Amino acid sequence: MSSPPADDLLPALPVDWQRALCVVAHPDDIEYGVSMAVAGWTTEGRWVGYVLATSGEAGLDALDPSDAGPLREGEERSAAAAVGVDLVEFLGHRDGMLEYGLDLRRDLARAIRRHRPELLVSINCRLTFEGGGLNMADHRVLGLALLDAARDAGNRWVFPELLDEGLEPWSGVRWVAFGGSPRPTHAVDVTGQLDAGVASLEAHAAYFSALGDGFDPRGFLTAMAVAGGRRHGCTHAVTFEVVAL
Repeated sequence: MSSPPADDLLPALPVDWQRALCVVAHPDDIEYGVSMAVAGWTTEGRWVGYVLATSGEAGLDALDPSDAGPLREGEERSAAAAVGVDLVEFLGHRDGMLEYGLDLRRDLARAIRRHRPELLVSINCRLTFEGGGLNMADHRVLGLALLDAARDAGNRWVFPELLDEGLEPWSGVRWVAFGGSPRPTHAVDVTGQLDAGVASLEAHAAYFSALGDGFDPRGFLTAMAVAGGRRHGCTHAVTFEVVAL
């Protein structure tokens, strides 16, 4: 399939930033495509950190959450290391029961104030995925809370208790980018980062083994990257829906 006409290609995500914070609901959310972009950013010398609202403890039917949570946290740390990310934090909210509200907004605003990113990155928070298929509740809740927390982080009179923790307001977030959205507005050229992305997704080996469905990380990410590349006019790309603040 040929690429769209040049005028129809997705523009590049802005690059005039140095710090990004990836914020998602579960271990492995970042690795279904976004980690290829992360690999490129860290290679360029940009700082990227990960914050996860839950530990994914409800994701393995055959494993008790008390065992699954630490297992999945460990796999996420390995996945992050594969793309050059050292900072991985877990907020301790309940997997599968993430609730939009002040507690989640406060925890996200706290993380934003602490790490002071210019770019926030997450995954699709719309009702459905591209091509159909219901998106899960945790993803939808997390995305909306993140957008609100980006603004909360810059207002000293919202969550003033964060000031007592020594966290001054941060109004430096300029964009929130959602990977895998059915309504992409921008793309990141990830040509050359496929292997790093595959390594990061394959780090969730115990999770995929427990699912037992024969999932092929390389095939999945290759198809995604090629499709994104057609929309951006390059070999491989990851697409994002970008909200400017």
